[in-house]
Parts: sequence; C-alpha cells; structure tokens
Amino acid sequence: MSHSDTSTTLRPGESVSSGRWPLRLWGALIVLCGALFLDALDTSMVGVALPSIRESLNLSTSSLQWVVSGYVLGYGGFLLLGGRAADLLGRRRVFLIALAVFAVASLLSGLVDDGSLLIATRFVKGISAAFTAPAGLSIITTTFAEGPDRNRALSIYTTCGAAGFSLGLVLSGLLTEVGWRWTLLVPAPVAALILVAGVKLIHRDQPVAKEARGGYDILGAVTSTGSVLLLVFGIVRAPQVGWLAPVTIGTFVAAVALAAGFVVTELRVANPLVRLGVLRSPSLIRALIGGGLMFGGYASFQFVVTQYLQTLSKWSALHTALAFLPAGLIVLVASFKIADVLNKYGTARVGVAGFAALSLGYLQFLRIGETPSWWVILPSIVLLGLGFGLAFPAINVQAASGVADEEQGLVSGLLNTALQVGITVVLAASTAVIAANGGSTAQTNAQVLASYRPVLVFVAVATLGGLLILAGGLLRSRRTAVESTLTEELEDELDVLALRERDMMVG
Repeated sequence: MSHSDTSTTLRPGESVSSGRWPLRLWGALIVLCGALFLDALDTSMVGVALPSIRESLNLSTSSLQWVVSGYVLGYGGFLLLGGRAADLLGRRRVFLIALAVFAVASLLSGLVDDGSLLIATRFVKGISAAFTAPAGLSIITTTFAEGPDRNRALSIYTTCGAAGFSLGLVLSGLLTEVGWRWTLLVPAPVAALILVAGVKLIHRDQPVAKEARGGYDILGAVTSTGSVLLLVFGIVRAPQVGWLAPVTIGTFVAAVALAAGFVVTELRVANPLVRLGVLRSPSLIRALIGGGLMFGGYASFQFVVTQYLQTLSKWSALHTALAFLPAGLIVLVASFKIADVLNKYGTARVGVAGFAALSLGYLQFLRIGETPSWWVILPSIVLLGLGFGLAFPAINVQAASGVADEEQGLVSGLLNTALQVGITVVLAASTAVIAANGGSTAQTNAQVLASYRPVLVFVAVATLGGLLILAGGLLRSRRTAVESTLTEELEDELDVLALRERDMMVG
C-alpha cells in the first residue's frame, strides 16, 4: 500500500478507508506500535534478570515472583477501567499521560534498592500499561476503517508486540551481563522518546462531552477492578499458600461477589462502565476466550522450557533467549503478508490455522529428552512462531469487527484483560501441575523432566480447546453463508414464479 506526501493529513476523528496513507498517519502508527513494543519488551526483559535481582536485593523466592506478578496484577486489574477511560476522556490524552507514568516508573524501578519498592514500581508500571494498551489499540481501530486497512494496521501493530517480546529476551540476556538494573532502566528513555513523538504525531480526539457522559460509573469501576485484582491475586498466591487454604477460598469468594455486584450495577446504571450488550457478540466472545488460552498456553510453555534449558541443561540466559528468537523472527516476516491473508481467507480460517500450528508445536516438544535436541526444539519454536503470526492478528481483528467507534476502547480493554487473566490462570494452573507431579521435590533430571511433561500436555489441550472454539465460529459462519445463499435462491425462484403467474393472468 502506498502513501501520499506530507501535505495529506487526517482531520481529528477522521478514518482512513482503502486508500493512500499519509506520512503523518504512518508516524502515528509507528508511535502506537512503539508503545506496544515497549510493553512487550519490558515484560520479557525482567524474566531473564530475576536471578540477578534476587541475589542483589536478597529476595526470597516468594518475594521474587511478585516482581513479575505485581506488574500482571496492575495490568490485569485496571484494563477495563483503562479502556473505558480512553473512550470517555479521549484516547490520545489517556495514552500520553499513561506513557509518561510508565517512563517515570521505569526510571524509579531501576534505581531502588529495596525489594518492596521495586514491586511497588512494577505495580505502577502495570497500571500505566493497562491504560496505554487499550487506548493505543482503540486509536488504531477508530482511525482505520474496518476491512483491509484496519487488518493491515492491526497486523503491523500486533507484530511489533510479538517482536518486542522476542527481542526483549535476547536484550535482557545481554544487559544482565552488564547489570540487572539496565533491564529496568532501558525502557525509561525509550518511553520518553515515544512520548515526544506521540505529542507531535497523534491527532487530538474529542473526549465525550460531560453532558453526554451522564456521570461516571464509580461503583462499576470499583467492583470490576476489585474483582479482577482479587482474582489475579488469588491465582498468583494460591501455589504458595495452597489452593484450598481459607485465604485462597476467601479471596475467590470475594472476587465472585464483586463480579456479581458489577453485573448488577451495570444492568441498573444509566451509563455503565461496560455495556453488557457488547458481550452478545459471538465473535467477540470467541476472541476473548481464544486469546486468553493462547497467551496463557505460551506463557506456561515458555516458563517450562526456560526452566528445562537452564536447570537441566545449564544453558545461559542469553543462550536460552536465543532459542526463542526464531519464533519472533517468523512473526516479524509473517507480518508483511498477514493482512493480505486475513483479507483473502477471513479471521476465522486464519485463526483456526494459527491455533492448529500452536497445538502441533506444543505436542512436538513432548518428544524432548533429558538432553536438549535442536531436532525437537527448533521445529516447535518454528510452529509456535507461525501459529502466533496467524492467530494473534486474527483475534485482534475479530474482536474489533462490528463494534462502534465509541466502544472500541471498551473492547480493547476486554481483550487485553482476557489475555492477562489467561496468562495468570493457565500459568498458575501449570505451576500447580508441576507441584502435583513432584516438581518441587525432584532430585534427578529424569524426575524434573517427568514433572514438566504433564504441563506440556495441559498446554496443548488448552490450545486445542481454543482451536475448537474458533472452529465452531468458522462452521457457524459457513452455515450462515449457506443459509443466506439458499434464502437468496428461494427469493429469486419466488420472483420468477410471481412473474410467470402475472404473465399467465395477463395472457
């Protein structure tokens, strides 16, 4: 697709449709992609640096996992609020303010010398990402018209996220050799540069007028955020204190109670935080469930494989990171054609193909032995890269399809919430599976590997579940198309009979 010269710009709120993209629009898209790239980069960089952080700050294992979980807690807990805030307060405003907070929190996280302060800054970074992610995605979906242009923009956008995650692993391995603080400090200047560019390139949009808002759904915001926070907190903490411990059960009961209160609130208030009617869309529901299973499965797979390579095989952090690099490169290469593939075959078919590749990748890795074999690792990573390159853009496009502009932020928040909750739920379940199979007491390599295999099976089954969900949508769309064709043919035949009957009466 070509673009025009710099004199061609969009007016605020104007959408492009099937044509030439102005240079300023490309610049705005690059800014939004840069923010997503940074989110993914930051997430993956911290994981490899955790052993060095524990040694430097004298953290226990339970405290160390909160360096990651604190971020997930803030991110997953505030996504719905972040998405709705973008719709009401203005997407550009929310995006830029949250990005500035992200930069400051990144700087502080690299300077603190206390574990609790580090966890607190990670929590703040998670909250800021909960506002930038849905705001950025909704800016794209409200700027690019539904169809080929939006498909192309979203494919570029999601590719940057996948590339950021993959490259973050490698960059973390390099930076950790210099010092773990650099893995936390590097995102700060990058966020600052993206912020400056965003001020220049992202068009101002008009927030919803105060009289049109009808007030804020404060109770809905409190109950939804509290429910997700408690759910994520309970899942993250359960492997430590026990899934049947009173505190775990109490946390889940409170989360369910708040969720029920949220539903009741949204049905009664005049201006709900989440219009529950949006969840009547079958394609959106499939995208939410499929996305959660896909991200949760991959996070669990990466956790197991990282432990396998570094514990059993004594690979270095950099060596381990490089093992995952082919997947990111495949996603990057696929991005140049994925929009055309989506336009030609549709999101349902592409999503099914992506989940099929992911499932095969996980099943392929079951062949691994105590000694790593590239004949097992490389095919699995290649299949996962192909699967992600197909499935993730398809899910994003499917979630945004048929949704009004004023609710794109809401849908973006719902999708990102599903992804984060999926990661938390599946990863926590995988940890429990490892513990149940003697992973915590394993002494030999064979015992450790035996505790990992059930997780690989669990991840494959979860991904196959996502495949069946998307396949159900594909079958439904085909049935609808057939019914529509039959209806049209029947109407044509009736028209012909009516004309013949009229001619006979005239004759």
